[in-house]
Amino acid sequence: MELSMAKGNQFVEDTQSPESATAWKQQLDEFAPGASDWVVGAVFGGTYQREGLELRDRQMLNMAALAAMGGTEPQLTGHIKTAVDVAGMTKEEVAECFVHLMPYIGVPRTLAAMRCMKAAFGE
Repeated sequence: MELSMAKGNQFVEDTQSPESATAWKQQLDEFAPGASDWVVGAVFGGTYQREGLELRDRQMLNMAALAAMGGTEPQLTGHIKTAVDVAGMTKEEVAECFVHLMPYIGVPRTLAAMRCMKAAFGE
């Protein structure tokens, strides 16, 4: 677990602003101390470290899942930022992901995802 925590912490540092990382960690740990350690170790230090998918692919999957779920606007906005700022996607490619999802997730959820794009880019 030590190695995955180190890799997870490095991944968080490489992909998130210190303010963003602090915010979600505090939110998780407020009522469940140590919960953020699980996310860092198991998700960012584990799942994200697996071979077979690039960060760009993972971000597309994350955005699709979050858009489909709905009610996850803060997380979706963050993943949109990471997709563009870190994973190398363009705004147009992110928008096209949501357009592609429209027949599967519906127009209302697609519109919500587009609002998250607007928030992510400060437009």
